Amino acid sequence: MSIYDFTVTDNKGREISLNTFAGKVLLIVNTATGCGFTPQYKGLQKLYETYHERGFEILDFPCNQFGNQAPGTDEDIEQFCTVTYNTTFPRFAKIEVNGNSAAPLYAYLKSQQKGVLTPDIKWNFTKFLIDRKGQVAMRFAPVDKPERIAKDIEKLLEGAS
Repeated sequence: MSIYDFTVTDNKGREISLNTFAGKVLLIVNTATGCGFTPQYKGLQKLYETYHERGFEILDFPCNQFGNQAPGTDEDIEQFCTVTYNTTFPRFAKIEVNGNSAAPLYAYLKSQQKGVLTPDIKWNFTKFLIDRKGQVAMRFAPVDKPERIAKDIEKLLEGAS
């Protein structure tokens, strides 16, 4: 099994097979527009601009489970991110990452790379780095700034795991 076995909904309501991203290095992030970590969008966009042409994608999954920090519609979130942080990476429909209503993709991600004490996502801006084969390579905490992940992205882009 890999992340390519999952289908997700984009922020326009379209079903997207993650197989669309086969062969790319991915950073999957649950985000929020009103979180203390929201300024990480700037660093995420910089990573995207730096590595996109080498086969890197960021998949942004807004999540309102933590302190109601991603209010609004998918359209509102898209508007905020593109206007405030000039983001150009793919954004998907708002999801849940924990509990009985957790998106199947996130249940899988958590099963592959557990957190410090539990597999649950602790807060927004938890990041999962996926290799070119669709396998979960690493998990990063919300406090891990995007620029800290650059060397790990480079290794995966070069084919090291």
